[in-house]
Amino acid sequence: MNSAFIFPGQGSQSVGMGLSFYKNSSKAKDLLDHASEYCKLDFKYLLFEENENLNKSEFTQMAIVLNSLMAYEALKEQVNIEAKYSLGHSLGEFSALATQGAFNFLDVIALVNKRGQFMQEDCSKIEAGMMVVLGLEDRVVENLCQKALSEGKNIFAANYNCDGQIVVAGLKADLAFYESEFKNAGAKRAMLLNMSVASHCPLLKNASLKLIKELEPILKENFENVVSNVNAKAYNDKNQALALLSDQLVKPVLYKQSIKAIDSEVDFYIEFGANVLKGLNKKITQKETYALSKIEDIDEILKVIK
Repeated sequence: MNSAFIFPGQGSQSVGMGLSFYKNSSKAKDLLDHASEYCKLDFKYLLFEENENLNKSEFTQMAIVLNSLMAYEALKEQVNIEAKYSLGHSLGEFSALATQGAFNFLDVIALVNKRGQFMQEDCSKIEAGMMVVLGLEDRVVENLCQKALSEGKNIFAANYNCDGQIVVAGLKADLAFYESEFKNAGAKRAMLLNMSVASHCPLLKNASLKLIKELEPILKENFENVVSNVNAKAYNDKNQALALLSDQLVKPVLYKQSIKAIDSEVDFYIEFGANVLKGLNKKITQKETYALSKIEDIDEILKVIK
């Protein structure tokens, strides 16, 4: 049976995530301990205890990637399963790349710390944000974004999560102004998210340029198939990765398109570190998604692949 590995992005963090992997998997424990030493950061405190850093972008991104990789290590410790494809939602693409051999695990954890810093730097002076829009067709949201741009407002389609759910990014004031526009067009809901960055839109151009400079020296020349957020197609070498990841911060996440693109070639999905994408997948595919967010979840996965 063919599986696809999927990895969550920012917003999936919670206090205590990864604790069951740390306590019950020697590989997961070693990864967290080595990451703490490598990054000079107490990851046990960041992940397992109440603290204000967990919701700061540069630390959030490290915590989520580390947690996903700990879940991956815990599963691999019990069964040698490989993915036909691996993909992530936004930040999750970096976790996917690491598990497919594109990055050293410690390097990618340090990298996303800088990614978060660069994103925050671009958005700190412009009051950026994101809004989820429910119940509208893609083309309606896209047309409203174009209308906003023609009026001098910064609003962009950022995440295509599933049919009827798109996240838009831009300036908070512009998003708030357009809330009624989305609702008047028939949206069931248009709600500002608790985010201070505008991911996957042109407002992050400088962050994207800075990130590519950090990527170049640590990306491996070749790796196994990863499906790009940018074009929903698989790639597996450094040159492709540099081109696609340079666009990843400034173009929308094509998550639902990515799942649809590979769905006929896989039998089931495994989400590492959370159960956020499992919920989206239920609205995209009839294939089963197994969420590995705690050590006990491995038992259900083992029943499928043994």
